[in-house]
Amino acid sequence: MLKIIRTLYLLVNSVIIIALLSIHFVLKESSYQNSLLFYTFPLPVIIAIVLCLTIFLSKTFRKYNLLLAGALLLFWLGRSFKIHIPEEINESDIEVVFWNASHERNLEDAFDISGNIPDVFVLVEHGKYSVDRLQLKYSDYYFYKSINGISVFSKLPIELIDDISSNYGTNIVKFETYNINFYAVDVSGSMDVPREWELTFVNEYVEQKTQTILLGDFNVPFESKFLDSIKNNFNHAFNEKGNGFRETWFWNIPLLSLDYIWVSKDLKVLKTKKIGTFKSDHNMLKTVIKKIE
Repeated sequence: MLKIIRTLYLLVNSVIIIALLSIHFVLKESSYQNSLLFYTFPLPVIIAIVLCLTIFLSKTFRKYNLLLAGALLLFWLGRSFKIHIPEEINESDIEVVFWNASHERNLEDAFDISGNIPDVFVLVEHGKYSVDRLQLKYSDYYFYKSINGISVFSKLPIELIDDISSNYGTNIVKFETYNINFYAVDVSGSMDVPREWELTFVNEYVEQKTQTILLGDFNVPFESKFLDSIKNNFNHAFNEKGNGFRETWFWNIPLLSLDYIWVSKDLKVLKTKKIGTFKSDHNMLKTVIKKIE
């Protein structure tokens, strides 16, 4: 009887592992249903499941699960863990910060977590605060607060170009400051709205491909095919000059890359930092860029 149970468990173990690997490496975003599974089971989760399954395997087969978990861990580390030497930063360079505040925090919380007041700060899903009060406190600076949950701060004047939303809750604020085009993006996280619709909306709206920074919560992992158009035209700031795990979510556990700063290829990324905090389930991203003459 025990032998039958072990055989059945080995079969269940094999079926679960094959299914998980198929979801992540084969099916991916081939359909709306598959995409939900793809987002639900990132590699760290798959590795954890494989290790949990190992507990109940016999010694004969346990080593195969451990080898697979080790191989997946190495693959994930090679893909997600970055090591770079930051370049020299001058006063003329521009520090840009992005944070998803999870509807609880405001710009002053963001300044506190950042540790300084950067040149440009974009906040999505901001909490309640008064722009008039902030303007009195920081009278030399400039603010814009969208009714759609996107806040913009700059040390130089902000030229608001557009503030739009898709039919399904994706929000974009387009503005200009420091003679750079900015697209602040908050892609709908609703489970019943296909990401393909919303990333198509973003990709079609982003027209400028030079002197441009695209930043926000895109609600898809870095491996998503819906980011391919952006990857072709922009550099990923953390991949360029970040250190540590690329993933920005969940509660300082590196499960998924959801938050991004994309920099057009005629701008140079000098340094990128991910800041962990328990004031939101998203990490903060800070990058310094230089205009290429």
